[in-house]
Amino acid sequence: MDENAPVPPTVSEPPDAPAPVVEVVEGGEEVGRLPLPRRQRGEVFGMATQLLGAARIRVLCEDNASRMGRITGKMKKKMWIREGDLLIVRPWGFQEGKADILFRYSRTQATYLSRRKLLPGSMDRFGTGEEPSTPEPAH
Repeated sequence: MDENAPVPPTVSEPPDAPAPVVEVVEGGEEVGRLPLPRRQRGEVFGMATQLLGAARIRVLCEDNASRMGRITGKMKKKMWIREGDLLIVRPWGFQEGKADILFRYSRTQATYLSRRKLLPGSMDRFGTGEEPSTPEPAH
């Protein structure tokens, strides 16, 4: 492990403490709440890059580390994860290359977080929906 790597603080938080949330408001009316990563517990944003099978997914985390993510038991049957999905992951403390996948944002939710500037720059691929244009070949 790198000696200069920042160590997440070990603040004890009650297990039933609510996750930080952002309220989704449209037209002055609250529509719902979105969970955000609990930084005190070491949770970060991640992007699914490759489906490996057997409830395992290659995840690119916001700290630019590629980890093998494991879909936790309660999520296995509830949510289907595709490549390019925005996730909340918790890296393992004893194996740097692995993490647990805790939550998946829908495309609409990820776009909302992007518009509110709540995503780090490395994870913000949901901007305005404008894809970078590729130059057309000269004839």
